[in-house]
Amino acid sequence: MTAPAPHAAHGVEIGVIGGSGLYALLDDDAQAVDIATPYGPPSGPLVIGELEGRRVAFLSRHGAGHVIPPHRLNFRANIWALASLGVRAIVTSAAVGGLVPEARPGRFALPDQFIDRTVGRADTFFDGPSVQHLAAADPFCPELRRHAASAVTTLGEDLMTEATTVVIQGPRFSTRAESRLFRSWGAHLVNMTQYPEVVLAAELGVGLVNLSFVTDTDAGDAAGEADAVDPQLVFDRMAAAEPRIRAAITAMVGAVPDDYTARQFVDPAAVAAVLGQAPVVA
Repeated sequence: MTAPAPHAAHGVEIGVIGGSGLYALLDDDAQAVDIATPYGPPSGPLVIGELEGRRVAFLSRHGAGHVIPPHRLNFRANIWALASLGVRAIVTSAAVGGLVPEARPGRFALPDQFIDRTVGRADTFFDGPSVQHLAAADPFCPELRRHAASAVTTLGEDLMTEATTVVIQGPRFSTRAESRLFRSWGAHLVNMTQYPEVVLAAELGVGLVNLSFVTDTDAGDAAGEADAVDPQLVFDRMAAAEPRIRAAITAMVGAVPDDYTARQFVDPAAVAAVLGQAPVVA
């Protein structure tokens, strides 16, 4: 079905965006809903169901079968579709490279900062005539991060509770010189999708927390390093970690407070105007 905006009748509380290696999350009786947005189609249907007693909408970021590369993702459509359902919080997962020894492969991290190195991505809902300037000093919701950290560590996972992600354009990985540069900036992780996802959610008054899984050491320090990034290495390690990622995401969803209210950075009337736009039916 194609749903018009808004879609609050679905009663969805929380959105989940699954990154590489997480293409499904909810039970088979969940409902797949195609949502047309003013920005074109999202990555795929939103699958609505129950998780930890919460009404959740799940979206596979790269589409079924991982068919959408990072630089071609329709971030605005993805976030608008979730916000149109009435979600207050979004939990996301991502594969990342580690730049520092503590960000070792196999470890989880909850980023609190990013450095944007992307090019040409549509990264705002406010292209004019409504001009809205987003305060982004702490882009990932501190409250959601605090509850997520407690939930994930309760599972026994070793977790980095603070990390800065350098978000690169993709689909190529870093050169060794770029990795050295990113380390010199004090960054901990490298990823291709955390920007502009988090700021778009913030513009619409939706809190976002990201669970990053470290698969590699980016370009590594030396040629032939065993954990240096390689596409197959990333997919293999994400596949092996899928049960852990599912458990962590499930715990994070359950940890979102019932009375959670996201921070509001943009005039509510401007947000309402964005969400009230007529969807584009392809």
